[in-house]
Amino acid sequence: MEIVVTGVLLSGTYALIALGLTLQYGVARIMNLATGETLVAACFGAFWFFSVLHINPIASLGFVAPAAFVINWFVYALLLRPLVTRASNRGQLEVDSILATFGLMFLFQGLMLLGFGGEYFSYAFLAEPFDIFGSPFGLNRVVAFLAAVIIAGALYLFLYHTRYGTAVRAVAVDPVSAGLVAIDVARASAFAFALGGALTAAAGGLLSTFYTFNASMGVVFTMKALIIVIMGGVGDVRGAVLAALILGVAETTVASLIDPGLTLAATYFLFVLTLLFRPQGIFGRKQA
Repeated sequence: MEIVVTGVLLSGTYALIALGLTLQYGVARIMNLATGETLVAACFGAFWFFSVLHINPIASLGFVAPAAFVINWFVYALLLRPLVTRASNRGQLEVDSILATFGLMFLFQGLMLLGFGGEYFSYAFLAEPFDIFGSPFGLNRVVAFLAAVIIAGALYLFLYHTRYGTAVRAVAVDPVSAGLVAIDVARASAFAFALGGALTAAAGGLLSTFYTFNASMGVVFTMKALIIVIMGGVGDVRGAVLAALILGVAETTVASLIDPGLTLAATYFLFVLTLLFRPQGIFGRKQA
């Protein structure tokens, strides 16, 4: 039971990271390989607010997430929108966006290494035990999980119970048809890309409360986000959440019962199983 609870608590931040990439790829059609760097930058942002300004890291999400939203909006408008305009098909756009964001990954990583160096950072926030089913867990992990659930719930309400959320989902299904019913596809794509960056930054801020981080670890979380998105079904919010839960529990089980160094191997194993037996994802549908 302790392993399951630990995995569930971890899956909250995993889900937010994957939801951010789901919006960016499912709506804006951008496979963002720099998503992990957005997360790490948010970790440093929350760390700075807490250690320098003594602002609660949960409260600092009110600064970190909007900043990520604005930065990602400009990245899309200045760098990625021209790629969308010139792409003759979705395949070309995916290749171009992968190459462009691959370069951004190294740029952002280099800037963080310049600013913070290569050492590891952490800080003590709510580092006290909290009993669940008679076993102690870190209160910071519990708070981070609850915050992630609230943010994911707000995203669900926006996407499925607001007019603009419906427009964003329409663009994800078919951007051409969405344009025919007077939806501004370009603006909806930019908004989805920026919102995805904000969700990833929120996940980073929450992760920093219980995780040791450094400027070079973004690629690991990019890989995990990609695996969760593919496992859940590209563009499917429900699938991303369920896949994040599966991945969190699997990693915790392997780390606790076998060896912490094999958690990435377990992640890859789940990924390979998905490609072999359910390539369309948990809730995805087979192509006709």
